[in-house]
Amino acid sequence: MNYRIAVVGTAGAGKTTLAQAIAETLQIPHIELDALFWQPDWRPSETGEFWAKVAAATAGEDWIVDGNYLRARLIVWERATVVVWLNYSLPLILWRVVRRTVVRSWRQQELWNGCYETFQKGFWSRDSIILWVLKTYHQNRRSRS
Repeated sequence: MNYRIAVVGTAGAGKTTLAQAIAETLQIPHIELDALFWQPDWRPSETGEFWAKVAAATAGEDWIVDGNYLRARLIVWERATVVVWLNYSLPLILWRVVRRTVVRSWRQQELWNGCYETFQKGFWSRDSIILWVLKTYHQNRRSRS
């Protein structure tokens, strides 16, 4: 049996945590769309380059993908055999994102390709993940239904 699983949900829903656990249990590759999209210093990939990375990463027989990129949805969902939608309340999502941002910033944890969360970026920036959640939460919930 082939496993091609897409895990979606708003930022902070636990997509990566769940995908990693499933990948480990099923012994299949885990693909994090953020790792394919973000280049060093938070530079986004060009759309064509991103599509090529996603297409190559999902060409195999077994995989689990986590991420919420509308520009990659057609590629991923067309190939997926299962889509798991994590749909949690806004207070829970905000708690998770704030906690995660504090921990990652404190530890100076690299996320992908030389990208780091910082207290400045997380709490006092227009690019804050917390502001992103507040701006996109309701839209993300509607786009999945």
